Amino acid sequence: MTGTGAGLVTLSRVLDSNTTQQDDLRGGRAPWATGGRPHRLDLTQDRRCEVLIVGAGITGAMMAEHLTSQGHEVCIIDRERPGFGSTAASTAMLQWEIDRPLVELTQLYGFERAANAYRRSLQAVSGLQELIESRRLACAFRPRRSLYLASGQGDGATELLAEHRLRERAGLPGFYLDHATLMREFGVAREAAILSPGSADADPMCLSHTLLAAARKAGALLYDAEAIGYHTTGDGRHSSIAVSLDSGHTIEAERVVLATGYVMPACVKTEMHRDSSSWAIATPPQEPLARAGVLAHGVLVWEAADPYFYARTTTDGRIIMGGEDDDSLTDPAERDAATPAKTETILKKLAVLCPAADASAATAWSGAFSQTSDGLPLIGRVPGYPRLYAAYGYGGNGITFSFMAARMIGHLIAGTDEAWYEDLAVDRPSPVR
Repeated sequence: MTGTGAGLVTLSRVLDSNTTQQDDLRGGRAPWATGGRPHRLDLTQDRRCEVLIVGAGITGAMMAEHLTSQGHEVCIIDRERPGFGSTAASTAMLQWEIDRPLVELTQLYGFERAANAYRRSLQAVSGLQELIESRRLACAFRPRRSLYLASGQGDGATELLAEHRLRERAGLPGFYLDHATLMREFGVAREAAILSPGSADADPMCLSHTLLAAARKAGALLYDAEAIGYHTTGDGRHSSIAVSLDSGHTIEAERVVLATGYVMPACVKTEMHRDSSSWAIATPPQEPLARAGVLAHGVLVWEAADPYFYARTTTDGRIIMGGEDDDSLTDPAERDAATPAKTETILKKLAVLCPAADASAATAWSGAFSQTSDGLPLIGRVPGYPRLYAAYGYGGNGITFSFMAARMIGHLIAGTDEAWYEDLAVDRPSPVR
């Protein structure tokens, strides 16, 4: 996977990096605090650094905080306001349960590999909590349980029980709730559910900006710049990557980490990726919070259905609910035009889930949403470019995977590799045809 070297690489897809702006990544307005507006420096001359991070959203911020804490000299570049792209559209449900159920992931890769992915995801949420608490990062972080509902389509209880038993075999925490228990404990009329500890929620903008602030305090430099090409120079252990910028200047780095979200450079070749769009709403504060029904119990709710929904509350008592993903609507204008109808659908589902709640939208938003065919992230070396690393935590576990990516790439830069990293490799073949 390491590769042997490369020449000039320009940027293009997934979304066209030459034309895609932050407003193309999301529409509407989410209810998040900004957590401050990180100031970007102007780069007035060429420079060198040890590690360059391309992208200053939540993934880039996570990378910068971790690498500076490891003593690396870090520069970060972003052509727009950090965190105001896809990070601003996140609903920040920090779950360890992966988009692909363990049963399905086992069918794709076998039990041991699938179970390891789930256990690593659980460890990532735990690690993120430890980081936030130890660094006292103010980001409205709250430990949460997740309530995974049967779909209501077909024999949902049997399917969920099979999922629960496989999770038990993998050593994952959780309880199977039958219909009677689910009604008694949460008042939800579904066939069954899995109740699991170990998840969390947060304010994604605040978390992103707080991590950036921590990295900058540790010496990271944040520049207003756009990468337009990458060029490997030198040979072997003495090579580096020269990153050409839109200003005409160059940053030469020993290592470069791509944290560009949904604007993926053309050199990152993968069979796994597909684009989609997603929608979410936030209600007015529910006073008292008991009106939020099942959500008043401090759980993250999601369902085993297609299309699915997910829901959480905020620290000021709002209900956030989202879903209705649509891979046929990737154009920003078409996505935004669909927002009223998608909002209505989501509110109808909220009225069913929480009958006593105020099922109205104080704000609604949409966002570009990328997924992989197996539900796992794309993390690791970029094939053919031994000093270039990819950190793409796609899917519903984006922030969880971003934390995982920071630790994995930190290890790779330090010269430590683990066999399971190949399970998330950028160039792994798609198991779904």
